[in-house]
Amino acid sequence: MASSLTCTGVIWALLSFLCAATSCVGFFMPYWLWGSQLGKPVSFGTFRRCSYPVHDESRQMMVMVEECGRYASFQGIPSAEWRICTIVTGLGCGLLLLVALTALMGCCVSELISRTVGRVAGGIQFLGGKCEIGWAYYCTGAGAAAAMLLCTWLACFSGKKQKHYPY
Repeated sequence: MASSLTCTGVIWALLSFLCAATSCVGFFMPYWLWGSQLGKPVSFGTFRRCSYPVHDESRQMMVMVEECGRYASFQGIPSAEWRICTIVTGLGCGLLLLVALTALMGCCVSELISRTVGRVAGGIQFLGGKCEIGWAYYCTGAGAAAAMLLCTWLACFSGKKQKHYPY
């Protein structure tokens, strides 16, 4: 099976996929921020939350729902800034996945990734109470940082030199 990637390009493709997977896992997990409310541990991410307060009509008081779930609607996300974060982070994870899957296809298809395509792909990777930052936030950030720095640099050396046919 022919490949359009150099050895460095194969490393770039695999690392890009690992970074995209890490960022997506962090994006989907509700463990970005940790804290406590009403004496219970709570955590939330961009569009998911665990252990959240609701008003109990029968008892006329706030009670904690101790389960994880998504917000009922996009408008249910607490603030405009957090909604923007959800959109931007989701788009960034989508772009990382697109580049990573294209790079992985370059391992199997000849003349798919040229040096120019590799550099463009690297450019795309450069652009997507008591409170503690949780592991999902670090996971998303680490995946994005690795994609921006290491994968961008590796992408510059990923494509094989194109053969010029004298027609």
